[in-house]
Amino acid sequence: MFNFTFLTFAGLMMLLPFVNILAGSFSGGTAIVQGRVTLLPVDFTFANYSSVLSNAAIWKSIGVTVYITVFGTLLNLFFTSLMAYGLARKGLKGRSFFILLVLFAMIFPAPLIPSYLVVKYLGMLNTLWALIVPGLIGAFNLIIMISFFQAIPEGLTEAAKIDGCSEYRTYWSIVLPLSMPSLTTIGLFYAVGHWNGYFSALMYLRDPALYPMQVKLRQLIVESDAANVMQSVQMSMQSVEGIKMATIIVAAVPVLLIYPFIQKHFIKGAMLGSVKG
Repeated sequence: MFNFTFLTFAGLMMLLPFVNILAGSFSGGTAIVQGRVTLLPVDFTFANYSSVLSNAAIWKSIGVTVYITVFGTLLNLFFTSLMAYGLARKGLKGRSFFILLVLFAMIFPAPLIPSYLVVKYLGMLNTLWALIVPGLIGAFNLIIMISFFQAIPEGLTEAAKIDGCSEYRTYWSIVLPLSMPSLTTIGLFYAVGHWNGYFSALMYLRDPALYPMQVKLRQLIVESDAANVMQSVQMSMQSVEGIKMATIIVAAVPVLLIYPFIQKHFIKGAMLGSVKG
């Protein structure tokens, strides 16, 4: 009972800042500046969201982010699962060496300057590939996938080989369908990473038309875009905080809406991925 009460209280405390931001996003600028907004909107208005969503550049950046999230996550899942399937085979020559390299990459990530030079020499600067290819296989997600594949009974793969399946056919027709919980888990990790991607876009992109949503929202909040939006709707400087809160909600809500539909697979995949390997 104590644990339930404590965890419930802790969960509510973590939820309060988000509720406060949500309330502020629907509140008038004067009420926000005066500190009258707590958990409920004051001087209820949709003006903050109108300011953000009426900006055509925001919608374009949302489209870029959706493209990166969907296409990038699919590539992440394909290459991560393919590599994990190979490393999960105990008979693979050099398996221990490759797993050691994966662990090394997880503990010691690539420095900034070498990463930038690699992207530059591969000709991916100022392209959306620069936001997808460098993180194509995450070391942590790869380890989860390897553990999950090792938990699949070897009898299934052996039976597939007896029936004449090649390694690729076994991987595609037997292993992947059984791996949906684990794929959902790491897919969520990858998708959230792409959706919230910010630093890579700042480092590799120069064309504003390619900016994802997080970078565009930063411009809206920090740089001159915020002033331009406010002038366009004839708002005062007191509405800056409201616009900031609305942009935070716009960036967070899509992930919050998707998560409940995959929560069951996410929990199951996280537990199965923790099986010894």
